[in-house]
Amino acid sequence: MIEDKNQQRTSLSQLGEFGLIDHLTQNFKIVQPSTLKGIGDDAAVLDFKDKKVVVSTDLLIEGVHFDLAYMPLKHLGYKAVVVNLSDICAMNAKPTQITVSVAVSNRFPLEALEELFEGITLAADGFKVDVIGGDTTSSQKGLIISITAIGEADADEIVYRDGAGDTDLLVVTGDVGSAYMGLKVLEREKQVFMVNPNSQPDLDLYAYLVERQLKPEARTDVRTLFHALELKPTSMIDISDGLSSEIIHLCKSSKVGCNLYEDKLPIDPQLINVCEEFNIDSTTVAINGGEDYELLFTIKMTDFDKIKANPHFTIIGHMTQESEGIHLITRANTKIELRARGWDALQEE
Repeated sequence: MIEDKNQQRTSLSQLGEFGLIDHLTQNFKIVQPSTLKGIGDDAAVLDFKDKKVVVSTDLLIEGVHFDLAYMPLKHLGYKAVVVNLSDICAMNAKPTQITVSVAVSNRFPLEALEELFEGITLAADGFKVDVIGGDTTSSQKGLIISITAIGEADADEIVYRDGAGDTDLLVVTGDVGSAYMGLKVLEREKQVFMVNPNSQPDLDLYAYLVERQLKPEARTDVRTLFHALELKPTSMIDISDGLSSEIIHLCKSSKVGCNLYEDKLPIDPQLINVCEEFNIDSTTVAINGGEDYELLFTIKMTDFDKIKANPHFTIIGHMTQESEGIHLITRANTKIELRARGWDALQEE
């Protein structure tokens, strides 16, 4: 009797996003000499002799990654570029080109696509990357954007996720959590608008948070900072899914543990005020928020003096031996296991 394989159904939510990726890619073999790094990091790394080429791609789908009720198309085009360039920055590489592919339904007129591409053009000009190709096609419903980013770096410049040592310092650029609270503000205003379409939101009090959500910036400046400081991180990742998720990625890839200190988290004052308004704990937001597109990296302890007074960087913890686990050390000096509660595209609601 032939076994009906369709009888067994495994829900994607059982694996989660990263488990599914691991499962589906476990049998892929790298056979090309030019492929230095394929699946498993912020970007692929290819060797075309003189420079190493870094490649990454992201898919943005309406209703999953963005809501056009409060995301202007120009901002969406800009953000779509930024989230891809951020992955190139996370490899300590310089973004150089992008490709742009768009699937769109017939509810979008030409003017809407022009607005979208205005944002893409603005980002390309601002970050000095060339748009070198892509594709456009129809969608049965909604808007889908796929961007591939390409960057370059010398072989000894590239930073992976798996290089952290168990005595390294954990460092982050900028501040964390603001983009998530910007989203919460926009979601609230959308609900108000649905009840009263005549209401006009006053977002002045939330300007920074909303900007962090609608118009994030890729940290292309950090690579230049590293050069000036003669500093090379031992591992690095960008904060797209939430600080806790990214720390766990670094720890698992590098086979180390981590102590993250609550009182060291860089949180913008506006975030603290709005968290009080929403009755949400600011530490929870800072750790789990996501979409900040800051860089999280580790450095050797001997490099502490190079960054200790730099306003761009905050030391938020240190790595430990893998056996010690991954923990948040609270202000009350309590040790709490750090869990990945950030964005997972395949989790059940």
